[in-house]
Amino acid sequence: MFGKVEHELELEVAANEAWKLFGTLEIAKFVEKEMPQIFQKVELTEGDGALGTVLKLTFVPGIPGPPSYKEKFTKIDNEKRIKETEVVEGGYLELGFTLFRVRFEVIEKGEDSSIIKSTIEYELKEDHAANESLVSTQILANIAELAKNYLNKNKAPK
Repeated sequence: MFGKVEHELELEVAANEAWKLFGTLEIAKFVEKEMPQIFQKVELTEGDGALGTVLKLTFVPGIPGPPSYKEKFTKIDNEKRIKETEVVEGGYLELGFTLFRVRFEVIEKGEDSSIIKSTIEYELKEDHAANESLVSTQILANIAELAKNYLNKNKAPK
């Protein structure tokens, strides 16, 4: 079975500014520092932030979902401002998912505004259908909200 969930949040910064955070490894450093109640550790295990980079995400015990997994950067489009990662080891793959993809897309709205669209696409084996309840954009929504506050505080003066 295939599914998709999305979350959108308007940012009060230009799309290029938001992409500097979401389109690079900065987002990994950001979530590890700003979300210690969710992320115990975010480790770079392979690469430098380019296509093929692998991160290991370890969650604080008690967070719904798998305790950890590795994700790989499978798409980085700097022109369209889209970055996709897929779980490649552990985590959701051990829970019956055959695909668990997260996409961040920064959409230009105006000169000083943009939208961060977060999407999870997944495929799940029928005999693990109950695990579909583990799919949620809540953590992505939290990341977007914290990023919005951070970007607003740190935006370059006009």
